[in-house]
Amino acid sequence: MINRRTFLAGATTALALAATGCATSTATTPSQSPTAAASLATPTIGLTYIPNVQFSPFYVAETDGKFTAAGVKPTLRHHGASEGLFTALAAGEEQFVIAGGDELLQARSTDLELVAVSAYYRSYPVVIIVPADSGITTLAGLKGRSIGVPGKYGESWFGLQVALQTAGLTAADVTIQEIGYTQQAALSTRKVDAIVGFSNNDSVQFAQAGFATRDLPIADGEVPLVGICLITTATYAKENPTAVKAVAAGMLAGIGAVVADPDRALSVSADYVPGLSAAAAQASAKATLTATLPLWTGPDGTVDGHLDAAQWSSMAEFMAAKGLTAAKVDPTPAFSNAFLG
Repeated sequence: MINRRTFLAGATTALALAATGCATSTATTPSQSPTAAASLATPTIGLTYIPNVQFSPFYVAETDGKFTAAGVKPTLRHHGASEGLFTALAAGEEQFVIAGGDELLQARSTDLELVAVSAYYRSYPVVIIVPADSGITTLAGLKGRSIGVPGKYGESWFGLQVALQTAGLTAADVTIQEIGYTQQAALSTRKVDAIVGFSNNDSVQFAQAGFATRDLPIADGEVPLVGICLITTATYAKENPTAVKAVAAGMLAGIGAVVADPDRALSVSADYVPGLSAAAAQASAKATLTATLPLWTGPDGTVDGHLDAAQWSSMAEFMAAKGLTAAKVDPTPAFSNAFLG
């Protein structure tokens, strides 16, 4: 998923516009009266950066009444630019958040009792990006080269650890530069030889800017990390199982609708994303959405929120081995498929 802090310039303005103009919807399904809809649970779902087409499943689910059809009427809340990933969830200001399973596992190592209740992305979007004319054609070719990363945290950092392991390298074999969220400038000006980025964000931005790049997958097979999930607290899940099931169902219905009709998803997103109606913004958003579609589906093209126990176990082992958690975290209570239909 794209960087949670500074995806676009003017984030504060965008957040303010989103909050005043399109944060929630009052749509109800034909089968429900306004009174019935008003009686539904109203949890808040944290969307962890400014309004963006990558959240279109939530926008579509709200607009089309898919959440209310499932039995819940959530509020969509975009995070502030400097807000902690799980701060609002831990404080009870949100009941759900969209974040990486690896980020959840790291948080559990600090005693935050979080649980993933559905997959959002089915694959891990982090890649190593090099200029198209670079002599680096494999991960092993990174030896002795400089790699830009926003910082030593989050999915970019986790993904870099996978890439180095895949290449048989260590951090001592490369020069790691913390460049903040300046990936495009850092690579295009050759400040670094490669960057850690996202296939549905950074790679798209380079293409939009006319700078040719190549993506290097961070693993030869399955990445030992779990990508973006729908996350809640263990307490909320235990006390509100019906609401958890409804939010998961509505979200997955939204994903299915976006996959089935991406053009309509763009149209709906224009009501949530400030400035998206402009032609240039539409073109950029369409490219981002096109790159995101494969992340929402399995190899057979289906939408399925089920979480793989073996993948969670592999992730726990990997994160402990790389010092991303102080000790191995038991993955069993960190996820549940019990809330999926």
